[in-house]
Amino acid sequence: MNAEQRFDWPVCQEAEDYLLAKIDAFLERHAFARELARRMADETGTLLLDWVDSLVLDATAATELRLLGFVPDLTAETPAGREAWHHPEAMLPRVLLEDGHGPRSNELAIHVESLADFMGVHGVTAEVEGEPLSRFRRVLVAEEDGARFHVTERRGYRGFVPESRSHPEETLKLLIAAERWETRRREFDEPAEGFDHAEKLLERLIGEIGRDLTCHVVFAGERKYWQRRNRAARVQKMRQDALGLGWANHDHHTLRSSRESFVRLMKVMEMLGFERRERYYAGEQAGWGAQILEQPVEGIVVFCDVDLLPDETEIDFSRQPLPHSPKLGTVGLWTGLHGESFLEAGMHHLECRFDHALLREQLAGEGIGTMKPFSDLPFLKQAFTEGERWRVRPERARRLLEDGSIDAAQYETFLRDGAIGSHLENLQRKGGFKGFNQKSVSAIIAATDPRLQ
Repeated sequence: MNAEQRFDWPVCQEAEDYLLAKIDAFLERHAFARELARRMADETGTLLLDWVDSLVLDATAATELRLLGFVPDLTAETPAGREAWHHPEAMLPRVLLEDGHGPRSNELAIHVESLADFMGVHGVTAEVEGEPLSRFRRVLVAEEDGARFHVTERRGYRGFVPESRSHPEETLKLLIAAERWETRRREFDEPAEGFDHAEKLLERLIGEIGRDLTCHVVFAGERKYWQRRNRAARVQKMRQDALGLGWANHDHHTLRSSRESFVRLMKVMEMLGFERRERYYAGEQAGWGAQILEQPVEGIVVFCDVDLLPDETEIDFSRQPLPHSPKLGTVGLWTGLHGESFLEAGMHHLECRFDHALLREQLAGEGIGTMKPFSDLPFLKQAFTEGERWRVRPERARRLLEDGSIDAAQYETFLRDGAIGSHLENLQRKGGFKGFNQKSVSAIIAATDPRLQ
């Protein structure tokens, strides 16, 4: 419960600066990695730090790391002679400590969605460690001046040990699971039926491939579904795919839910191994609340929004069902127009880590506008791309008109022009800050109410 009520994530600037200095020392010795970092900025608006999976340092760095807030990562399997460290209060790459590496970092690995894509783009022909579609794979891209640059690929696994044995039956199960999830039925007359269907499918997938790998499959599928419905996402994904990177820079996935379905959504998240983090009570500010959850193995964060009334600031709405409210706020109206995020509508937005100003400029060159930042702090900058307008099904608009949630003019507008459905979010964090700004989120939720568009 303490973790769920926490809002004071620290800015760990010294810890980030320490890792940046190690990365800079590595780049001085490695021309390929240095050129890739330049291209990441120039061609995708991203920063190398946000792609780094891990750095290898000499074991003597343990004292410095501990003073900066790093601790051993006891959940991460490592090869013999290496020990994983992480910063539990910051969003920073992990460090592998190993004897005999000297004062300078001589190994750095970045994380991409697909090794094959990265290798194809950059002409890498080296042998890959780990079987295709296995839990952890890596390839040595190049060694220069004693510095080794690796690229990794992960699936439901937090460790650093590639699987060397071939398991064709497990690979087939994974492919079948991904296909079942991507082709699942999403449209139902009642959301409860949709959640019943999704839970049964998840039980089957978890039984066949395990919880953490199912989480990987589910959110890869949800990103695909959302991307098909958002032009900004398709443009930026194409830019990142041109470097073989994919969406491995994702920060969090935002799902919107009706009041009636919120506890069902939490149950699904629990099935996938998510643990509750902050819980926002912003009812008095903007008529909304949110539960943030994190899957510790897959490393996915979800931000789940729901309408919340001003007097509902004490209840645990992530476990206690919310009663029906005749008045819809921004989130409730969005689900009324488009459906549940976990069902028909898909995600409201995916938030990825970028160089905030650089991405804004680059997307403008692609004809994609960006809204005014709703967080503009030294350690957190956030802004939505201009919303993607979705068609509204007539029966949904009619139901909202009949229950008084929209007026006749809004009804006609939604039928004719559709309603804002989704965004890509441009986010930049500094100092490893892993939290959010409730006041800023309140402002953007209010500003994106479909009735105001």
